[in-house]
Amino acid sequence: MVSLAPEPIEMTKPTKNNQPPRILLAKIGLDGHDRGVKVLARSFRDAGIEVIYTGLWQTCEATMYAALQEDVDVVGVSLLSAAHLTVMPELLRLRKQLDIEHIPIILGGIVPKEDHAALADMGVAAVFNPGSSVDDIVGKVKQLASMHEPVKLEDVVDGYAKRKQNALAKLITSVQRGESVEGFEPPAGDAVVIGVTGAPGVGKSSFIGKLGEELVSRGKRVAVLAIDPSSPITGGALLGDRLRMMSASPEREFFVRSLASGGAAGGLADVCPDVLKLLTGFGFDYILVETVGAGQGDVGIRELASHTLLVLMPDSGDAVQFSKAGIMEIATCFVLNKCDLSGADATQSQLIGAVGDARPIFKTSTLKTEGIDKVADFIVTLS
Repeated sequence: MVSLAPEPIEMTKPTKNNQPPRILLAKIGLDGHDRGVKVLARSFRDAGIEVIYTGLWQTCEATMYAALQEDVDVVGVSLLSAAHLTVMPELLRLRKQLDIEHIPIILGGIVPKEDHAALADMGVAAVFNPGSSVDDIVGKVKQLASMHEPVKLEDVVDGYAKRKQNALAKLITSVQRGESVEGFEPPAGDAVVIGVTGAPGVGKSSFIGKLGEELVSRGKRVAVLAIDPSSPITGGALLGDRLRMMSASPEREFFVRSLASGGAAGGLADVCPDVLKLLTGFGFDYILVETVGAGQGDVGIRELASHTLLVLMPDSGDAVQFSKAGIMEIATCFVLNKCDLSGADATQSQLIGAVGDARPIFKTSTLKTEGIDKVADFIVTLS
């Protein structure tokens, strides 16, 4: 197990210039589909960009708070509802209020050309109408990302000590990008680090979102480190875990940071140990680490977490599969999610037959918000 005691963070990763740019894509308001922005997200990924996609019907507040936590290089907003002269001023106001004015905002959508100048005057970095070249959009994102000034370490460390989340986010970025932090030592913390792993599609992100909300409602401070795979071809990534955890009104005690795996094995990212030290020192009570969708042999999380929740779903295996060595062995408890589907009782019986009943098995449904409180009851007993 990796020690989370204070010690200098040694930087061994590539410099910022070798790291992918990060963009947060937001679909704000009542637009009913996101086909176009999803195509654009994949195009960004294929161009070597890390994309945090936040899904449909986002609010201005949730969008900019996500941009703060993710410390992205660019925020991209998609609007098709002719609300650009209402939405964009509000986004810019929130950007200033959150002290993240260094993050440029670009806009895509049906925007009359006569409004482009007004949007530029208010501080929108670029506007792209339907028919804009993907190459032009990608080029602009990369240009804007390259223009960021390095943060002043003393300012960020001071903000971190005052528990300002934008300072925490910037320090995580420094660690992620291999920038020098000159021996900065995070203070000791007593966060309980809990791994959440399982196969793709079992609902890990939605489950974590509901569990985090439940823990916060009990007065706990919760951080999530959500890891998605990087493209082995371009180095880009589509980081989609966050969209299943966001709410219209962000909770200040619930911090979510997305990371690309960077090709690391075991469902994690190489920088995870150092990021966990920053999160622990910041004073969170619980840190939930969501792995990349895991297979039977992906057990790297046991080196970082004190406890591991293995998330399953109905019809995700049988007694023979559940008896195999590997990921089943490292679980502190099992979460049988999506129990609103048929087959939940049969899967539970097969799981008990394979692993016994010495470790808890919880039945949950994030769709119906059922069983989450029982998992939280168990979590708060862990140390």
